[in-house]
Amino acid sequence: MASELIAGVAPVTRRVRAYFAPVNRAAGQATIFDPSGIAGFNVDAPPAPWLDLGWCSGFTRRSGTKISALFTGAPGTAAGQVRTEVDAEVSLEFESWGKLQMALSAGVQQMNVLHVQSGAAANGSGGTAVAAVPLTSGSSVTSATALDVGATAAAGFVVGDVVAVDVDYTGQLGFVGSGVSGGYVKSAALIGSDVDYVRRITLNVARITGIAGGVLTLGSPLIAGVPAAGMQVSRVVGFCDREGGSYFQEWSALFCLEGEQGDLVVFHYPRLQAMAGAAETRDGLVGKQASDRSLERMRLAGSFRALPVPDANDGEMVVCFRSYLPTAMRAI
Repeated sequence: MASELIAGVAPVTRRVRAYFAPVNRAAGQATIFDPSGIAGFNVDAPPAPWLDLGWCSGFTRRSGTKISALFTGAPGTAAGQVRTEVDAEVSLEFESWGKLQMALSAGVQQMNVLHVQSGAAANGSGGTAVAAVPLTSGSSVTSATALDVGATAAAGFVVGDVVAVDVDYTGQLGFVGSGVSGGYVKSAALIGSDVDYVRRITLNVARITGIAGGVLTLGSPLIAGVPAAGMQVSRVVGFCDREGGSYFQEWSALFCLEGEQGDLVVFHYPRLQAMAGAAETRDGLVGKQASDRSLERMRLAGSFRALPVPDANDGEMVVCFRSYLPTAMRAI
């Protein structure tokens, strides 16, 4: 009887899709993807805490792991091999610009430019901000997409505004920022009296899509979930990152390649740290604009180094997991 299995082939893919999730910096705990759930991983609606950062191009992964011979005897004879270094790098270009894409590609703190007070002294990442708006005490709104600020305060916002939602800075040290660490404070004296510092570096941001009854409706859930007590709301006029500084972005990442024949390849890097400063690539537009050489598309370019995590099955320290889900009835 002839086998009904389909012959195995190399996966044929078009593009790579990127998903990132927070790393608990204070605890050193990455977000782990269990490949047992690969068949149920919905690329269009990834499960929390994975965030869809869209398509990327120029995806390249490089292994820098070094393998050396283990010599014994005289004269020395190769009796085996050992790994003397374990290293891996990833580079890519994001197809779209957004808060998280900018933060990842910048590598350092990704600053929210807050709405400044009239007459505030100019500063490269934003001057003294307008006072933040507190959430209404005792509000019945318990949603990551709704902020109850009361009717009076809501009048100071308009649909389309971007807002940062986080706690005041009151001298906290170490990693700061709700949901995802957006920065690291080494000395409270360096921050001084800037009560808005956490809202400057937080990734807990969203755009207002509706206002009614004192409630600001957001177009996407806040990355930190339902706002906690003490959080306040600041208007954001844009985003800014800086070349230099001591902070390194760190995230867990999944890179998914959907095969045209139904198979799926997933590269899971539990810990990626940016290893280069902010950079962009440019390419000319095609089609009707091809003759206009002044029009170019700018893509955010990122380079990352993989850091190790222990595999609970045997304690091995690893930097990347590669998983493959063959299509139904594919010969294996």
